[in-house]
Amino acid sequence: MIDVALLGIIRRWHICDQIPLREIARRLGISRNTVRRYLRSETIEPAYAERRSKRAIDQYAFQLSAMLKTEEARSRSKRLPSAVWTA
Repeated sequence: MIDVALLGIIRRWHICDQIPLREIARRLGISRNTVRRYLRSETIEPAYAERRSKRAIDQYAFQLSAMLKTEEARSRSKRLPSAVWTA
C-alpha cells in the first residue's frame, strides 16, 4: 500500500516536473501500473481502514480513573507521592 508522502511525490514529479511514468517507477522502485493507477485516481489521500486495537491498559481504565479522582479529592499533604504514579 502507498502512503500519502509517496503519493505526493508521484503527483509532483508527474504534474510539475513532467517526469514520465517509467522514470517515476524506476526512481521509487514500484510498478509502472501502480504509478499509473494512483495518477488516474481522484483521491488526494489513500483511505485506510480504521484500526482499533485493544491495549493492555484498557481493562484497567475505569479503576485508574477512579483512583485519580480520589487522589484529586484529597488535600495536597494527604496525596500519594508522584513517584508512585510514574513507576
